[in-house]
Amino acid sequence: MSQTLNLVLLGINHNTAPIEVRERLAIPAGMLADATRTLVHQPGIREGLILSTCNRVELLTLQENGGSNNADLLRFLHEYFSVAPASLTPHLYEYREREAIRHLFRVASSLDSMVVGEPQILGQVKESYTVAREVGAVSSSLESLIQRAFTVAKKVRSETQIGSSSVSIASVAVDLARKIFGSLDGKTVLLVGAGKMSELAARHLIHQGASNILVANRTIERAEKIAAQFNGQVIPFDSLYDQAARADIVITSTGAPQKLFGRSHGQHFLQSRRNRPMFFIDIAVPRDVDPRMNEVEGCFVYDIDDLQQVAAANLADRSREAAAAETIVTLEVEKYQQRVQSLDAASAIRGLQEHAEAVRQAELKRSASKLAGLTEDQQAAVEALTRSLTNKFLHAPMTALRGAARDGDAQALAELESLYTGQQRNRSETNSKS
Repeated sequence: MSQTLNLVLLGINHNTAPIEVRERLAIPAGMLADATRTLVHQPGIREGLILSTCNRVELLTLQENGGSNNADLLRFLHEYFSVAPASLTPHLYEYREREAIRHLFRVASSLDSMVVGEPQILGQVKESYTVAREVGAVSSSLESLIQRAFTVAKKVRSETQIGSSSVSIASVAVDLARKIFGSLDGKTVLLVGAGKMSELAARHLIHQGASNILVANRTIERAEKIAAQFNGQVIPFDSLYDQAARADIVITSTGAPQKLFGRSHGQHFLQSRRNRPMFFIDIAVPRDVDPRMNEVEGCFVYDIDDLQQVAAANLADRSREAAAAETIVTLEVEKYQQRVQSLDAASAIRGLQEHAEAVRQAELKRSASKLAGLTEDQQAAVEALTRSLTNKFLHAPMTALRGAARDGDAQALAELESLYTGQQRNRSETNSKS
């Protein structure tokens, strides 16, 4: 990214950590601003962003050289979430510089999602970016990178068919319910939580034949809005346990810190239903349903990690489009790196030119008394000659700087800049003393 800052990304996702680990790091939407603010107050971190979804928690940071590193970010996770480092370390991944850029582009383009091609992740990245900007955690360097990630994601969607059909965690969940029941015709569905995921689930359920939609949410206005869209019925949240047994399928996606349904609830529901089966799809992180409910005969519980088997079939169908998308990402990473490096070279060249011009002006000033007798045309000739000589002397070092930037050799670029500008500065200081 720069000669003085390092790009570092640390995270866990559905490929590296089971849900019982991920849910311990889940950040409710209302707490994201505080977490982001706390992150960028860590020693050595200049800019930062936190992406927290049901499938991943990632810290994208721009760090000072010699400052924060993996251990510092791990300490942040330990202190902020009260999770022992030893329980996180086996599940963490870390990317730096080019690989961090590549990972961000892949995530935004939904190539790293449980359901490849799902559209929700880009919106979640944008939400994290908005929060980071609002708390002052993102400025010029990360701003440029994140905006480029949005552009790459848009390009992937427009130039491939990776998002050709409506795919999401919600649609996969509904597909699983359809396969288990054979048909959703006439089934009653209870949505617990009225967020975007519930809305998506409701659309897919109706498309698959579900006729009765019940909606329960702590904020009654939101529940009414979702129910109105689908001719559903609102259940007051304080009546949830009395009414839930009416549902054949329960889809939960709340942000509750504690589980809403336990084993005893399942026993009560099955008794009320006279042992007719009840199907729970828990797409919340942290989970809403205690997995021990599976021990109740007639209760079937699937959490978000269980959906991976269905998602795997989806990935196979999209493998060709995913390969095309990966090629786009690879090319875009290279283009972004070249752009960043050319900006570094431009800055170094500009500094070199400024130093050279300062030396030229100092030499002309030192020789002013000897040139005083020259005519106006002769003075113009001296001006043109010194400018021409300066440009010729600059040609070799400027070519070297551009070459180092083109080759991605940041160390050589820094050394050349220091060498040439240092020489020019020393000469200027010597001339000013003489």
